[in-house]
Amino acid sequence: MPEAWNLNWPRALGGAAISADFRTEPEDFVVDELAFPETCDGGEHVYLHIKKRGANTAWVAKQLAKLAGVRPLDVSYFGLKDRHAVTTQWFSVWLGQKSEPDWSQINSDEILLLQNFRGARKLRRGEHVGNRFKIRLRSTRGDRQAAQQVLEQIGDGVPNYFGEQRFGIKGGNLDLVRQLAEEEGRCRKSDKAFAMSAARSWLFNQVLADRVGSGNWLECLEGEPEVDPSGPLWGRGRNPAAGIQGELEEAILQAWQPWCNWLEHCGLKQERRQLILRPEAFCFQWEGDDLTLEFALPPGAFATALLREVAELVNVNSDT
Repeated sequence: MPEAWNLNWPRALGGAAISADFRTEPEDFVVDELAFPETCDGGEHVYLHIKKRGANTAWVAKQLAKLAGVRPLDVSYFGLKDRHAVTTQWFSVWLGQKSEPDWSQINSDEILLLQNFRGARKLRRGEHVGNRFKIRLRSTRGDRQAAQQVLEQIGDGVPNYFGEQRFGIKGGNLDLVRQLAEEEGRCRKSDKAFAMSAARSWLFNQVLADRVGSGNWLECLEGEPEVDPSGPLWGRGRNPAAGIQGELEEAILQAWQPWCNWLEHCGLKQERRQLILRPEAFCFQWEGDDLTLEFALPPGAFATALLREVAELVNVNSDT
């Protein structure tokens, strides 16, 4: 097991030919959630469409809970959105038969309420269609011609890595996994959830990195259980990958067997994740030394997985 976590996985499109300043301003990273919950007159939940700047999702949820006088658990959302960004996303607040507060009181320099209405059910993670991004990379340096060649390939797909933010600052979530899986340590329930997510993501990235390094990440190997190339999200049950692919995944994850065993013990079930991330409506534009990219991604995909193929990102703020 590594003493320091290497999060620099192999790139697939020739390597980042430029470097760029990333998230210099929150407006450099704009994310709009692609969703619109169904209205329901008399529903026990309130849906709130919120624009936030320089604030993380969990903090906004706490402010909503405080305003509504409910438990934090009664506030939900489709997914976490970055702090160092300007984002729009949906929240749901379960009020039951309680009267609604004046939601406009939530407005501040960080939060702007766009609309709100009643709904019948709690919003759940990953149930939205996806996210649309507009990202500005500032002060690019390096070989623009080589970067142009990479950009022209992006629409065909990039490796679907879990982003560095999944693993915590300097891999802190992975340190916790090591403690729990190898040393039988204990932690808070909320921290354990982060650890399980980080462990699964790390194991998937190991498989994908090997496939990228071998040049076969775009291919369905013999024994592939899905229509498109996929990798494991580890948990209980038999790995559905068989034949050549099953043997390959077993060999790659052999060094991480304590982590696999721990995830199985946690009760997670075997799942699969696509190896290829294909952005929708991808386009880009050079503006002097700056590069602006626009695209949409499905839930659970990381914009940084796309950006890292284009550029080495400087001064990355990746907390959520």
